[in-house]
Amino acid sequence: MEIATFGSGCFWCSEAIFEQLQGVETVESGYSGGKTVNPSYKDVCTGETGHAEVIQVTFNPEIISYKELLEVFWQTHDPTTINRQGADVGTQYRSVIFYHNDIQNEIAHQYLKKLDDARIYGKPIVTEISPIKIFYKAENYHQDYYNNNKFQSYCSITITPKLDKFKKVFKEKLK
Repeated sequence: MEIATFGSGCFWCSEAIFEQLQGVETVESGYSGGKTVNPSYKDVCTGETGHAEVIQVTFNPEIISYKELLEVFWQTHDPTTINRQGADVGTQYRSVIFYHNDIQNEIAHQYLKKLDDARIYGKPIVTEISPIKIFYKAENYHQDYYNNNKFQSYCSITITPKLDKFKKVFKEKLK
């Protein structure tokens, strides 16, 4: 098993998407990239901790590659908006890849260059690519949030349509 860590806006959305993929063993919501030790959700929401909402994905590279995870990452959020995804605004919602080793770093930078060169988005990509320093697991009520709260308004208005679109585009990669 290997680990990948991504920030692509609200971790509830990202978790709901990545846990659908074949080869993904676990997805945990949490925080990374900031200066505050052991932050809480309340701390991170202030925008003053430097942490992003992230997911940490444990995956089997014999079933799904890191590059395939990056493909899902790039296609399921807008990597051209600074500190924002939809209505979610703040540094905690920034687009970020936290790599775990030199190979992940190289693959992430190659993928970013390929997207930039192709001008896929029509605007510059602002995704940060940084080494992982520490991952803080979010509070238990954030784990598997969408599956436990499908009828909550944020989930039904924001996550369900995003998940439906994802399932159509990536149907061959679903569990």
